[in-house]
Amino acid sequence: MANKIYKIGVDVGGTNTDAVILDQNDAVMSAVKTPTTNDVQSGIFNSIKKVLDLSKIDVNDIAYVSLGTTHATNAIIRRKELSKVAVVRICLPAGKGVTPMAGWDDSIKKAMNAKYYLIHGGFEYDGRPLSNELLDYDECMGILRDIKDREFDAIAVTSIFSPAKDNHEKEFAKLVREYLGEDFPVTLSTEIGSLGLLERENSAILNASVVSVAKKAAVGLVDALQKLGIKGKVFFAQNDGTLMDLEHAVKYPVLTIGSGPTNSTRGAAYLSQLKNCIVADIGGTSTDVGILVNGFPRQSAFAVEVGGVLTNFRMPDLISIGLGGGSIVTVEGDDINIGPDSVGYQIKEKAICFGGNTLTATDIAIAAGVAQIDDPDCDPTKLQFLDPDFVIKAMEKIQNLVIETCEKIKTSPEPLPIVLVGGGSVIMPIDVGDDSIELIKPENFGCANAIGAAIADASGEIDGLWPTLKISREEIIQNAKARAIEKAISMGAKEDSTQIVDLEAVPLSYLPGNVLRVKVKAAGALQL
Repeated sequence: MANKIYKIGVDVGGTNTDAVILDQNDAVMSAVKTPTTNDVQSGIFNSIKKVLDLSKIDVNDIAYVSLGTTHATNAIIRRKELSKVAVVRICLPAGKGVTPMAGWDDSIKKAMNAKYYLIHGGFEYDGRPLSNELLDYDECMGILRDIKDREFDAIAVTSIFSPAKDNHEKEFAKLVREYLGEDFPVTLSTEIGSLGLLERENSAILNASVVSVAKKAAVGLVDALQKLGIKGKVFFAQNDGTLMDLEHAVKYPVLTIGSGPTNSTRGAAYLSQLKNCIVADIGGTSTDVGILVNGFPRQSAFAVEVGGVLTNFRMPDLISIGLGGGSIVTVEGDDINIGPDSVGYQIKEKAICFGGNTLTATDIAIAAGVAQIDDPDCDPTKLQFLDPDFVIKAMEKIQNLVIETCEKIKTSPEPLPIVLVGGGSVIMPIDVGDDSIELIKPENFGCANAIGAAIADASGEIDGLWPTLKISREEIIQNAKARAIEKAISMGAKEDSTQIVDLEAVPLSYLPGNVLRVKVKAAGALQL
């Protein structure tokens, strides 16, 4: 029996697809960047093949492959390949004042050809039923027959106060499986979003719309691995810096949205050995700045928009700016503008240092002596015509853009080290002439995102409301912790290494009776 000790991490970005192989001590054995391809799959195949050829390891020794992907994000943003979604809200006689998908852009509603249905059911925050304890069977079956006749691809189910009591969502899902088949895609809002009916419903609808895209991506990845003879387990990176198995990723693809920057943040933590720092991930097109708290990305406290739709599933707190290695540099009067337009993955055809005729941020960094690019096609002498004063000014502009964005994400005036990662961070010097700013560019900084995907833990999260009339605050918290740990283990975490990494318990004074909202997250190393 081969000893499965290696892990492969892959991250698909807009410009490059990165792949790394780590040994049993998480040391980097080999790392590569290959251009992202239009069909994505062949880019993943190329990067894994290249990293395997470099490391010369036996494919039978690979324990697992983890992938950070932008498939779901791109489908929603580009309104392409979305499933036809039936939206079921269990709410009558109450929640019909604001209809499902109110305020959505017509383009996305049209892309998923959605229709909504309102039915009787749902609960109060304390678990009392709004109409009946059980759903009306005839009402549900009437809707399911209509869904079948209209040939919908997926269903999103939301019930009022389901984070407190999800019986009706589960009951409806059971009827769907009995009538439309075990494999029919059903998304339950309580399994994705947290409190807030409309945002939770939006999250469920978006998830239902990208299930088929995720399935295609998963099949593509599994095919690529089979061609390469890799039999290890497959995981997808989630947007909270942890992993979920293939089956879960196909069911909840919306949780992969935002996983790229999160992987970079986790990779930066690992490479720099810092638990608390700011991370600037500079790619070919954009820079994402996040902040690490106790080794995990800080989560956004606000509802996050995805493709113009307000959602409330967990997302990393990020500030993104249009600055990257391929950013186009233009001059207007005395003003030097860097980005937001970028040559992206065409940098080798278009940048001046590679023989093109577009001035990019990489050209400026090479002319300033900040970046050295190890590529036979890169010729720094092509940049000799640039005025040295202009180069200094443009370089200052690049530095200021990054430093100002890092300052914006801080919540206290205390100085925090800034870790630079991503292929584009060659354009940033480590010394910016200010002793109060500590910049770190760790080894293997270019592939931090793929490293973040490879070293991530499995996790489970619980967010719910508990009335405190019959049970103490302590008991509620212990109960929530146990459920979060159980969820993490079901996602593939080792039982003995799983622990609570985040806990919030807030009494809700605006609800009658004493109600406690508890959010708990548990994480642990993967069970190989």
